[in-house]
Amino acid sequence: MRTSTDYRRPYRPLAVSLFNRVGRAARRFGFRDALDVDRMIAAARRRTGLSDFGDEWFLEPLEVLVESINAEARLTPLGATIQRARIVSALAIRLRGEQLLREHPEILDADPGRILLIAGLQRTATTTLHRLLAADPRIRALRAWEVLNPVPLGDERPGAPRRRMRQAKRAARAIGILAPDFRAVHPMAWDAPEEDVLLLDLAFMSQAPEAALHVPSYSRWLEARDHTRCYEYLLTMLKILHWQRPGARWVLKTPHHMEYLDIILDVFADVCVIQTHRDPKKSVPSFCSMVAHGRGIFSDHVDPVEIGAHWMRKIRRMMERSMSVRRSADEGVFIDVSFYDLISDPLGELRRIYGAAGIEFTEEAVAAARIVAERSGEDGLGGHVYSPASFGLDEKTIDACSEAYRREYRIPDEAVT
Repeated sequence: MRTSTDYRRPYRPLAVSLFNRVGRAARRFGFRDALDVDRMIAAARRRTGLSDFGDEWFLEPLEVLVESINAEARLTPLGATIQRARIVSALAIRLRGEQLLREHPEILDADPGRILLIAGLQRTATTTLHRLLAADPRIRALRAWEVLNPVPLGDERPGAPRRRMRQAKRAARAIGILAPDFRAVHPMAWDAPEEDVLLLDLAFMSQAPEAALHVPSYSRWLEARDHTRCYEYLLTMLKILHWQRPGARWVLKTPHHMEYLDIILDVFADVCVIQTHRDPKKSVPSFCSMVAHGRGIFSDHVDPVEIGAHWMRKIRRMMERSMSVRRSADEGVFIDVSFYDLISDPLGELRRIYGAAGIEFTEEAVAAARIVAERSGEDGLGGHVYSPASFGLDEKTIDACSEAYRREYRIPDEAVT
């Protein structure tokens, strides 16, 4: 299967087309399906039977996000339905989390141990590295079902999260139906290691919305804010997950972290940051293609040129901010990983990473990583087709934006590698 490059005409199963057609007719007759913060909060309270969010600092980012979605995202009726459900779910998680912490205040005293934090740019083999490290039974990773529902549901017994697992299975199947090309670009499974950006999204302060939706005003607002509190909330969620299933050390992963390495070094007591590097001429258009396929789930108005301009600027910001932090931080905290070395010799590169992180690379870890390496593929389940030109980009522009970054980390030109 080769992915489509007709980004302006997203794939639509018949049932989805019919749903959207009915929804548009309802809009013409005056039905309003715009997102409403007060109604979503009320829905979360009804769902959980709880009312106390604790500190409600998260309401400001939520309100900015919802205003941006309503004004700019141009959601289909199904897109609006999915986004409403996503936000209500996040609010319900916050309510359940607050209740759990009141019942078990000792959770906040938990020590999740050393954190291996993968913070490379998108499409630089971060998923491959994440799964290689997570294969080690001594390294605790977030599973997709945990990220979607990190707090136990009211009717679940400790150690038996079957309902949350069933929900994650349904979500994975739904994405496969709604956007098969997205699944081909980015491998997904309900029980596979998943990005912690979705835990940051519980604070409504993450790159997730701008990757999935056209929300430029939210993006500008987000870049001007202090992210300390959302990283502190991420740590709280990790402690809740650690309380449910402890681990000696954790592996986290999301490119979002590159913007906020200074905050990460302040919030996490024992962290090792692993940065993966690849020629941006390959990684940038690959990621833009992934964004375009993802946005097509929620909107009929996908502008690949706007996506290219937005994410080229954003990725440049990520490169510059991460380099700035590293110039003044303890370099012993960081490990650099070449995409090319990891793909050509995953076990050898993994052995080097373990050594730099001070972790024994046991025979059990080698055997587990070998199994993952044999079935791993950064470009997902199918033939991912993309071109810089589709996104209004060219190699010269990408090189100019990433020149300092490539020089800093001696990244080769993939065209001649």
